[in-house]
Amino acid sequence: MGFLQNILEADKNLFLSLNAMHSDFWDTIMLMVTRKETWIPFYAILIFYIIRNYRGKALPVLLFLALTILLSDQLSGLMKDTFQRFRPVHDPEIGPLVHNVLRKGSLYGFVSSHAANSFAIFVFTSRLFKNKGYTLLILFWAIWFSYSRIYSGVHYPLDILGGAVLGGLVGYLCFKMLMAFKDHFFVSRLSGIQDVKLTAEQTRIVFLVFVVLVTTVFIVSGILHHYQYL
Repeated sequence: MGFLQNILEADKNLFLSLNAMHSDFWDTIMLMVTRKETWIPFYAILIFYIIRNYRGKALPVLLFLALTILLSDQLSGLMKDTFQRFRPVHDPEIGPLVHNVLRKGSLYGFVSSHAANSFAIFVFTSRLFKNKGYTLLILFWAIWFSYSRIYSGVHYPLDILGGAVLGGLVGYLCFKMLMAFKDHFFVSRLSGIQDVKLTAEQTRIVFLVFVVLVTTVFIVSGILHHYQYL
């Protein structure tokens, strides 16, 4: 028990160090980064290339991607209720010291659903698209998206790490389930699913969408910060 307590104390200290690194401008940035709605154009381009590249095979791929997100989200919620570890903003010991951006969220935080969902998408789609450039990009997004929860004061680093591990496992298992589905059902239609890849040109377009989206976030955040709307 003492060993576990030491880990949790170290986790709190690391959180306080990371959470203390903030500014008004970055508050606005992270407010937008942590919102799932901000990334809708990014999600849309990924879905577009799944449909375009997999064509008649796209429906089962999209269904298994949806299953991946559903499982990671529900399992992370179940773990919150099971472990009942307070979010930093609700922790009686350090709550007053926490820099909180936007909402405080529900009472418990282990594990982070943001981290679980983003790393599930990272693992599933990186194995799906089989492109190194895309893999690095989606990993960067998952880390940034997850870190925004520490910055916002609603998750400890261990919440993020636990969510990342959970999401990664769910993404891996759901991709394996897709491959098993391919081998046992509708074999003729799905037989070439493992050979489909994201092309270099498509990867550049995904990068472009991501860069434009991030640039927009910075511009809008700069305007909101300048006029003190947030």
